[in-house]
Amino acid sequence: MQGHDSTGDLFAVSRDSTSVGRVPLAERLRPRHFDDLVGQDDVVGAGRPLRQAIEEDRLSSVIFWGPPGCGKTTLAGLVAQYTKSQFVPFSAVTGGIPELREIIKAAEQRRATGRATTLFVDEIHRFNKAQQDAFLPHVERGTVVLIGATTENPSFELIAPLLSRSLVVVLQPLTGEALGSILERAITDSERGLGSLRLTIEPVARQRLIAFGNGDARSVLTALEFVAGQAPVSRDGTRTIDAQRLDTALMAQSLRYDKSGEEHYNLVSAYIKSLRDSDPDGALYWLARMLEGGENPRFIARRMVIFASEDIGNADPQALVIANAVAQAVEFVGLPEAQINLAQGTTYLASRPKDNASYVGLQEARRDARQYGNLGVPLHLRNAVTSLMKDLGYGKGYRYVHDDPAASCDQGHLPDSLKGARYYRPRTPSSDKERG
Repeated sequence: MQGHDSTGDLFAVSRDSTSVGRVPLAERLRPRHFDDLVGQDDVVGAGRPLRQAIEEDRLSSVIFWGPPGCGKTTLAGLVAQYTKSQFVPFSAVTGGIPELREIIKAAEQRRATGRATTLFVDEIHRFNKAQQDAFLPHVERGTVVLIGATTENPSFELIAPLLSRSLVVVLQPLTGEALGSILERAITDSERGLGSLRLTIEPVARQRLIAFGNGDARSVLTALEFVAGQAPVSRDGTRTIDAQRLDTALMAQSLRYDKSGEEHYNLVSAYIKSLRDSDPDGALYWLARMLEGGENPRFIARRMVIFASEDIGNADPQALVIANAVAQAVEFVGLPEAQINLAQGTTYLASRPKDNASYVGLQEARRDARQYGNLGVPLHLRNAVTSLMKDLGYGKGYRYVHDDPAASCDQGHLPDSLKGARYYRPRTPSSDKERG
């Protein structure tokens, strides 16, 4: 039903039942057919276009994008099962352009004999933009059908010409229900799973193990295999995993958080939007997620200082003072205690009235500065520092506000072309929304 390159086949171990004892549990349980697949029903559920394309062996170039353990490599393995073309796996982590050239050369030779090639590139984002150019002519001519897998946002990591020639399929972290089903299969499957261990997981431990996985099936199965190996065998030959044994074995949960990737921006975006919407509970949660993920507290403090002026502004000028104090406290105290300062600043900023008039006014003034160019400063606003300048009218007609209080509103301060423009439009107190 399929063709494979026998060298470096990422999927061979899944089909080799004799190697079960030497292969990690997550690899042994990798689905061999769509009926075994759990999760991603919106993408490859029964009757979905992508699944039909794979089953009917008419898949075109595609990029699978999703977090670790969501099924990218599994879907590539299913393509390998269903395609009649030569399926060639390639890792952008361990391989380079020379190896890719050899693969393409072999694909061209196959094509000359009427046989197609499907090239699976794992971690395709590891190739830089120049290296990615190497795929373009071969995808364009149909020398290979490209299947790429990446954990990074393709919009940032893959070149536009490659994206325009590929379908981008977004895979989501697996749900708790899906991870629970995978756990059950691992415990009961005696052929490829841990069924021979007669393993039982108490409900609390099961839920904690699912939470530990954080949407990652590989992480759940790897943890299960490790903990199961530590569980003592009772007199009746069974093993039980309880919450205490699980916590002892795993020590601590590792939340998915890439400080330089998209998840970094997703979390800080959720944090800022919670502050802006005056939701201290949401803001505290996203703050906790960033801290648990190892985010630099200085980064969080800087965003708080920016937020205090951008979103609160003069609705509460004290907000900027508080944010700066938090930033100083972070520098002075350091982690872990600085988390307390960040939490106090977060709840204060979330609870204050919001007014972005200063920020909006600046943006509008910058727009006019760009649109109208270098408009001259009105003569009455210029300083006449020489007699020539005085003769030219510099400072003429200027009214000193301390001598004439009316000058502050009657005296123009904009170029004639912008006379009457209003940039600063603060909210009235009645429109402020404060959560206290």
